[in-house]
Amino acid sequence: MAKDVRNRVERYYDFHQTMEDLMGESSLHAELIHYLVEVLRWLFHEQTCAIFENINLYYTAEPKEYPVAPDIAVIKGAAYQHLRSWTIDEDGPAPHVVFEIASHETWRNDLHEKPYRYANMGIQEYYLYDAETPPNFKRVGKRLLGWQLNKTSGPKELLADEQGRLWSSHLNSFLVPDENYLRLYDRYGQLRLTGMEAETAAKIAAMRYAEMEAQRAEAEAEARRAEARKAQALAEKLRALGVDPDQL
Repeated sequence: MAKDVRNRVERYYDFHQTMEDLMGESSLHAELIHYLVEVLRWLFHEQTCAIFENINLYYTAEPKEYPVAPDIAVIKGAAYQHLRSWTIDEDGPAPHVVFEIASHETWRNDLHEKPYRYANMGIQEYYLYDAETPPNFKRVGKRLLGWQLNKTSGPKELLADEQGRLWSSHLNSFLVPDENYLRLYDRYGQLRLTGMEAETAAKIAAMRYAEMEAQRAEAEAEARRAEARKAQALAEKLRALGVDPDQL
């Protein structure tokens, strides 16, 4: 259950706008973030995991530290809290995974600067997706980029497999571009669902099972009726021959 807590350091940029706060957000951008958050919440619903949208991240005690606010931050092993911001090591560990959805205004910074900044903060995986058409960073030749991050060695770009997928060890999932959406699949090719999608799928599966059970029961009843008709026909034939079937 989420807890209400207060930050121990009053952060200047928790109450003042950053450059990213001044930028608009397209409906496409917002819809994709919401979808991914719902997928991730269901993915970790049986585990302790905090998933935040656009939360200010800090890694020093300096009240005027300029934050970075990933579109999505996944912090495994941390309970969700109602926070204005997240200070690494004070509120909990650095996010294990962060996502940025590129926009016309932010993609250069997302692509060239944030991999290094996230690495310095101790974040372990960073994924950048361009949902726009054509892609903002079309010179890169792909819409999905990912990095494994390390404070010492810096960001290491992940290589996609032959199907264009990136594997996230922390999410135990393949990340797969799908036009305006970014999908997650398990290692067996099953789509990761949102909680609502999983609930709907479970209801459909239960209905199909009930239908199959009803069809099986009806088939068994019909088989019994067929046997009864067969026995009745045989009894009538015996009686026509002067044989009482009840005496057999």
